[in-house]
Amino acid sequence: MTAPLLSSDIDEICARLGAVAQAFAGKTVLLTGARGFLGRYFTDVFLRLNEKLLEKPVHIVALDNLITAGDAGAEIPQSENLTFVEHDVINPYSTDRSIDYVIHAAGIASPFYYRAYPLETLEVAITGTRNMLELADQHDARFTFFSSSEIYGDPDPKHVPMAESYRGNVSCQGPRACYDESKRVGETLCYIFHNKNGTHTNVIRPFNIYGPGMQETDYRVLPNFANRIKAGQPLNVYGSGSQTRTFCYVTDAIFGFILVFLNGVAGEAYNIGNPQPEISMIDLAHRMKAVSHRDVEFNLIEYPDSYPADEPMRRSPDIRKARLQLGFHPRIELDEGLSRFLNWSDQAYTGQL
Repeated sequence: MTAPLLSSDIDEICARLGAVAQAFAGKTVLLTGARGFLGRYFTDVFLRLNEKLLEKPVHIVALDNLITAGDAGAEIPQSENLTFVEHDVINPYSTDRSIDYVIHAAGIASPFYYRAYPLETLEVAITGTRNMLELADQHDARFTFFSSSEIYGDPDPKHVPMAESYRGNVSCQGPRACYDESKRVGETLCYIFHNKNGTHTNVIRPFNIYGPGMQETDYRVLPNFANRIKAGQPLNVYGSGSQTRTFCYVTDAIFGFILVFLNGVAGEAYNIGNPQPEISMIDLAHRMKAVSHRDVEFNLIEYPDSYPADEPMRRSPDIRKARLQLGFHPRIELDEGLSRFLNWSDQAYTGQL
């Protein structure tokens, strides 16, 4: 059974949107990757907006091929304003329904999975993006592409935090290249369609979004830590543990993403994340221990074979552009977000939700 998202988090997002959300009233949103981590949030937020806020309901056309959805893809919400289609976006999709927004959130983002599915990772970010751009053109819809902070690669320290203008330091040959480079090509496609066809495109570069709904089987650092805390096992920190990240709680991130959908300047890319604090993985392990109120140890271990090499040593966003143009301001501090996530995961990963 799929562990539900926190209803209080969905309400929090809707309350922050307030009157801005009326732009979705009576519209149709086509959402790819609808049963992924972010896609499930968008679906629940739109359905909650229908219940509590919108003067006319928004209709969601939800696409997903379920290749990495796991248990989360098993249960589709039932609503007359939701149409789910099991579909792989590397194949063209057409509909007689008029589309107002195309949100291309499909992708294979977990390092564990894009190492296992490198060609599929390339195809969804390149062929899938072109198919969705062509669909947006046909319907004169606003188009948003979910890129990644990974497009910056392992950054020059002079460019940390990374602004959208930073061109990155990415290898085109290596275990991460299928993800990093395909996202860069996806952004190029958005640039071409905007400049050649006049398509209203936006690119979002998320920075380490976390929260309830993350699956254990994604094998990312926070679900890994949460699972081992629950089991009373030491936390495994890869490599030296000195690699740093910033983390953005999902309610802040979803709010920022939706601001881009509605108000993003055509042709522009936006970093969405929380720039503070930038912490090492060792420090994150200590934070998790403190927030969990449990006696947790941690071990430094070699990177497992399933984890791609060439991990960026630092990742921290400059979000001044989103602040100035969209009014995006993260609110949830790291300890509060970790507490919400751990409280959820204690129940979700043991099947109690």
